[in-house]
Amino acid sequence: MALQIVTIPCLADNYAYLAHDPATGATAVVDVPDAAPVLAALRARGWTLSDVLLTHHHADHVQGLEGLLAQAPARVIGAAADAHRLPPLDLAVADGDTLRIGHEIGHVLAVPGHTLGHVAYHFPDSGAVFTADSLMALGCGRVFEGTMEQMHASLARLAALPPDTLVFSGHEYTAANARFAATIDPDNPRLAARIREVEQTRAENRPTVPTTLGEELATNPFLRAHDGAIRARLGMADAPEAEVFAEIRRRKDRF
Repeated sequence: MALQIVTIPCLADNYAYLAHDPATGATAVVDVPDAAPVLAALRARGWTLSDVLLTHHHADHVQGLEGLLAQAPARVIGAAADAHRLPPLDLAVADGDTLRIGHEIGHVLAVPGHTLGHVAYHFPDSGAVFTADSLMALGCGRVFEGTMEQMHASLARLAALPPDTLVFSGHEYTAANARFAATIDPDNPRLAARIREVEQTRAENRPTVPTTLGEELATNPFLRAHDGAIRARLGMADAPEAEVFAEIRRRKDRF
């Protein structure tokens, strides 16, 4: 039985996620921007928190943890590489490790770029990946600590997952990402249709996440550095894909 996943808006534009195994009652939260919305979501469903999965050390992903644990004690899991700047961990994990939420096995993927110790959590049986600020809906995170090459490689790794994988990212940035994507890939009809969908979704104050990896492959310019039309538009027809990606990221930084 697949995990039941709940999207929880937090702060101005962050998301946390509950992942619940109905067979065992185990419930994980992915990132804790704020304790109150997570606690409210748990109470509304009568779920008991068992695990916390941290993706990276930035405050807007961990600052609610202390308040959450005070009322809902749980095992805290995060990257061993960032243990020195994450809240105290009960389980430190690295690329290739696995963890269990009830009956479900999750796989730890190192996805450096936004931060050096950023990890994603892939649950293949449920067809879900929690990517936080690496792969985002129609975008990717800023490259703060890593290199453009690292971020490109991280996105390529995520892009290799099955296309029907649901992508749960860390922020409601999709409308802004869509406006930028239109400047990079203006002749993409799939992107044009998606932009209309995003506008309608946000007008109804609904989250634009999760999305599917297949949708990202078709419309997210950061996954499309191989595309001939994009490369021609950038004047980089013969450039390596990593250089094309880096140019797209630099343009987004200035957008």
